[in-house]
Amino acid sequence: MDGVRVGNRLVGTQSPVTIGWENIPRVEGGPVKQFIFTYFQPAVLFALILFWYYAPNSIAKASTAIGIGIAFKLLLLALEWVNPRYASWRLTWKELVTDLFYVGLGYTVLGLVENHIGADVVIEAVRNSYDWEKFAWFTSMPLLVQAFLILFIFDFGQYWMHRGMHNFYPLWLTHSVHHYITQLNINKGAVGNPIELLLIGIGIGGFFDFLPRAALLAGAMGMSIGIYQHINVRFNTPAWWRFLFNTTEHHSLHHSQDFEATRSNYAANFIFIDRIFGTCIDGEAELLGMEGGRRMSIREQMLFPFTEGWKTTKERLGRSRRAKGQFAEQDTVPAE
Repeated sequence: MDGVRVGNRLVGTQSPVTIGWENIPRVEGGPVKQFIFTYFQPAVLFALILFWYYAPNSIAKASTAIGIGIAFKLLLLALEWVNPRYASWRLTWKELVTDLFYVGLGYTVLGLVENHIGADVVIEAVRNSYDWEKFAWFTSMPLLVQAFLILFIFDFGQYWMHRGMHNFYPLWLTHSVHHYITQLNINKGAVGNPIELLLIGIGIGGFFDFLPRAALLAGAMGMSIGIYQHINVRFNTPAWWRFLFNTTEHHSLHHSQDFEATRSNYAANFIFIDRIFGTCIDGEAELLGMEGGRRMSIREQMLFPFTEGWKTTKERLGRSRRAKGQFAEQDTVPAE
């Protein structure tokens, strides 16, 4: 394949990708369908901002956020059947069962581990050890500004953690499992090795003090922006949205079978972070995964970082021993 040049990079030499918004297919159908799938994403974002901004304290709590999150995922699951982006990404029973395993893992085991050794726990220990106070002056800022800062601080850290996972081999071992998924749908964001799922959640937000309402508002904003990364729905995404926010299109490139394309679009919510650091590529891909789209079993996903890491270590030790043996042989050859 010839590939497409994007800046100094040649993308799509290993697997087909679509580069440029003008080349991405549009939603097919009448004016009502066109309207719905053009303004659905902004409408949900603004509706959730208004709800969490004005909701009375009696319902503005974490349990309400969980309920809204579950209902929203069910709605998006229905949209995947109504207007799929790609027929090849349609959810099968095998994919659904695998996804639900990881969703359950996230709500149970990983949740308990996060409560004991997660980033907030570590930050609390550091603050107590050094008698640091939180940056409390953030609470005096407007509520929407606080919510944006919570989301931006977390996303900025996620960008560098995610980018590091693609450039530092030990971290890549944990993250590579997530890149073996062969389709995007509503629950694919939960699929990955547990170590990676814990690492990707590391943030420094615990050093700052925000109003509880701001945290709920930030969570709603993050859900209504980032949830579209792993989804099989075709939208006519507005130009301003795709300039600011990560989209299914962006993330499908990141999961493509083309190596150069995967080294792009690292941010979880704000794609403008990628634009700032030169790692954004606008486009999409249908063929996803690694090793030609090989699908991993749950068992392999759980063990892969350890088995692959051990195999790599043995190979490097073997090369080192062979190199030492060659030098030793050269030293024993008598000079003429």
